[in-house]
Amino acid sequence: MRKIDVCPTPELLHLYNLENKIAVIVDVFRATSCMTTAFAHGIEKIIPVAQIEECKVLQEQGYLAAAERNAMKVEGFDLDNSPFSYMKPDLTGRTLAMTTTNGTLALTKSKSAQQVLIGSFLNRKAITDYLLTQPYDVLVVCAGWKGKYNLEDTLFAGAVVCSLKNEFAIEDDAALAANMIYDAAKYNMIKFIAHSSHVRRLARLNLTRDIEFCLREDLYNVVPILRNGALVKM
Repeated sequence: MRKIDVCPTPELLHLYNLENKIAVIVDVFRATSCMTTAFAHGIEKIIPVAQIEECKVLQEQGYLAAAERNAMKVEGFDLDNSPFSYMKPDLTGRTLAMTTTNGTLALTKSKSAQQVLIGSFLNRKAITDYLLTQPYDVLVVCAGWKGKYNLEDTLFAGAVVCSLKNEFAIEDDAALAANMIYDAAKYNMIKFIAHSSHVRRLARLNLTRDIEFCLREDLYNVVPILRNGALVKM
């Protein structure tokens, strides 16, 4: 039987074997929600990089570039880390270089997996439907916040576990706990995480609209996958 597990933060990835596994990267607020939205609105390719300097080099080569640190846009770049910035029609067919505080770092640390997918509540069903067709074990990699645990990514991990647990064996307590958290929160996720650290951080920046949008489930039928160092829409 296939197995599913959850890595609560990239700082713990060294404890997991990624060989022959599908890694589902999640940064609900807001990197993977932005990536999902971008592909749903016509972006052709996203090049994820961990460092601002790498993103700047790609921008100088002519790529559209998005950079975020501490939930704010980095000066000099084209786009920020709000999903609403990726709904513009002039982005259709473009290639985007992107770096964020947590999400792109988690992704680059997971590159040794058999497949690397981008997950968010916005494309949860598309992701889980795809995983059901694959022969591999699954590891949901939560981006967290600067190496620390956060609630919203674990909430999404729990949603994935909940969708797959009839076909996948729950590997460890992290997956079990994520499933329990999602079961407790699923009928009112906004209320459940209202006092979480990143919700409070984004609220201070007047980004409540982003929070509400990123918790919408199954809005887009897209599965972003990493191929040859870039994310593309499957």
